[in-house]
Amino acid sequence: MQVHKYHVGDRVNFDARMQVGAAAGEYEVLRLLPIEAGQLQYRIKSALERSERVVQEHQLSPRDQ
Repeated sequence: MQVHKYHVGDRVNFDARMQVGAAAGEYEVLRLLPIEAGQLQYRIKSALERSERVVQEHQLSPRDQ
């Protein structure tokens, strides 16, 4: 069974190169989502954007402290 690497409230970097118009920089994990197509998913939000995004775990990386 796969386990989410990140948790609600975590600050993460999102690889925005894969999505047109996505803000670069820090995002907050809002919700852990179930596996789809073999990938764990998350709902994230940037303070620079109005909308939330659903992304796969491999698109995220830990935020440097």
